[in-house]
Amino acid sequence: MAAPAELAATPLQGPATLAPDGAHALLHARTPGLGRRLTLVESAPEDRLQPRTLELDYDKPGDALATDWPILLDLATGVFHALDRDLLAEPDRLDHETWSPDGARLYFRYVARGHQCARWLCADAASGALRVVLEERSDTFLDDTQKGWVRYLPATDEVLWMSERSGFNHLYRFAANGDGALHAVTAGDWLVRSVESVDAAAGTLEFTALGVYPDQDPYHVHYGRVHLDGSGLTWLTEGDGTHELRYAPDRASFVDTYSRVDLPPVAELRRSADGARLAELGAADVAALVATGWRAPERFAAPGRDGVTPIWGVLHVPQDFDPERRYPVIEHVYAGPHGCFVPKRFAPFHGVEDLCELGFVVVQIDGMGTNWRSKAFHDVCWKDLADSGFPDRIAWMRAAAATRPWMDLARVGIYGGSAGGQSALRAVLDHPDVYRAAAADCGCHDNRMDKRWWNEAWLGYPVDASYLASSNVADAHRLGAPLLLTVGALDRNVDPSSTLQVVQALIDADKDFELVVFPRGGHGAGDSAYGVRRRRDFFVRHLLGVEPRR
Repeated sequence: MAAPAELAATPLQGPATLAPDGAHALLHARTPGLGRRLTLVESAPEDRLQPRTLELDYDKPGDALATDWPILLDLATGVFHALDRDLLAEPDRLDHETWSPDGARLYFRYVARGHQCARWLCADAASGALRVVLEERSDTFLDDTQKGWVRYLPATDEVLWMSERSGFNHLYRFAANGDGALHAVTAGDWLVRSVESVDAAAGTLEFTALGVYPDQDPYHVHYGRVHLDGSGLTWLTEGDGTHELRYAPDRASFVDTYSRVDLPPVAELRRSADGARLAELGAADVAALVATGWRAPERFAAPGRDGVTPIWGVLHVPQDFDPERRYPVIEHVYAGPHGCFVPKRFAPFHGVEDLCELGFVVVQIDGMGTNWRSKAFHDVCWKDLADSGFPDRIAWMRAAAATRPWMDLARVGIYGGSAGGQSALRAVLDHPDVYRAAAADCGCHDNRMDKRWWNEAWLGYPVDASYLASSNVADAHRLGAPLLLTVGALDRNVDPSSTLQVVQALIDADKDFELVVFPRGGHGAGDSAYGVRRRRDFFVRHLLGVEPRR
């Protein structure tokens, strides 16, 4: 128990949140953090001659964080109860605060910095006593930034909780006050991608899932419904593609539209009760598009580094593709562990066609360490962002080339931005025997320089040697192939100093490279018209051996 005077060093924050019975209130006591400010130099403003500086809040890995600690106030007695901070040590977040319907308990979630522990907690309103109702732990990481979905159900005083404890992301249900066991709502060797809706009155939940049908691409989005007690699982979609639903006003039926990169959209009418198909409404006609010479990307899967796990990707070829020719290969990379990035839906363009028409084959691959497969698949990134799935990517390209002699793996380039920029540079530091040229835009080249939440999610907390082990700055002296670096001086996402520190390390190592700084550019400036033209010229010069025409 704490008196108001004892909280003077951590001022109370309002407004108060009243319990349903009006007997207690929730406030917060704030402890300040480091409050790091990132300073950017706008050296070429459009509205004046002289430069100006810009500042923004920008916590970096290891920085002390501001924290709002829950404080309970008994409105009848004026007594404050500070909750036991031993159960809340070094929080990354304290959220989902909610009162029980009778006002007797406060519930909330705690996630520890380092993302290895999460708890659902229950505080007694009258005494402030705090206890753990449910705890999740991982030897690697809990993917709470992408899979940390929680829903409190006041009608039953229960919690729906997302967890990878089975090895796949699934949903669980438990009593919010801890009275009872943990019950699986979904289960199996597939995973929940998102929760679309919860109907507490009907006792059902609708969700999207991946890996549902073993004969399909495991990244295809499918829809399902299940009772909150785990019974009555019903798949609402089945077509070989990734799906989107639109319900009729009465929700008795829905239009299911699905596609793949090599399958134009197909629309079906389906019954909501059981997902049964009532009619095929039509399929997109792309004959006119094909008549222009357009080619759909080719899907391909091959075992990764373990010789077993399928790695999925796509190949893009020129419109005038000739199987008798030999084409250099360029990989468009993004290995950020928060997602998966190979396109799955049909689209006439995927943003790589310009390189194809210059005479390249472009590939996109989701290697191990990226998200939305099994927990083990994802864990490969843990404390090793330098890995970037390269053993899987390289195995995939070699498997593809084994039956596609037109892929010239003696001339492979790579490009990407942000986390993809980090990976692109890493390719020519660790694998210059495979990747012969790299273009890296706005890369988070040293994870100690980048935003806190993203980097601590995969490299952990406190900052340790794994951050240095993945640093392109520390390894810049190993550059083994031509490199183009691009960066926006006004990047508010990734500190542009991360790229400039690579530049200094390359200068110190007496390495040749190309650099374009965009004085007015932000994050992704390398995808501007000028940046794209420079990237094309770079690959034409180094992989085709031709000086670009101007």
